[in-house]
Amino acid sequence: MDQETQEYYDSYFNLFMSDGWKQLMQDFNNNAVQINSVEAVKDANDMNFRKGQLNILAHLLNLETIVNTNYEEANKASEEDD
Repeated sequence: MDQETQEYYDSYFNLFMSDGWKQLMQDFNNNAVQINSVEAVKDANDMNFRKGQLNILAHLLNLETIVNTNYEEANKASEEDD
């Protein structure tokens, strides 16, 4: 893995270890529960809007796993190239 790519991943890893990231993820989890409630849906447009919100929240809530998986795969590819 080249230096630039390693720094890219290191920046994410530093972010994920911060208290601010953990707090943000907790807030997103709480928001996802509220947004996922169909009781407050007004109409089909509101339902579609909420689906979009949940899609974005799911991506952010899974970002750490996504980055870790990509990092591991990049390391395996680098080792195989050596």
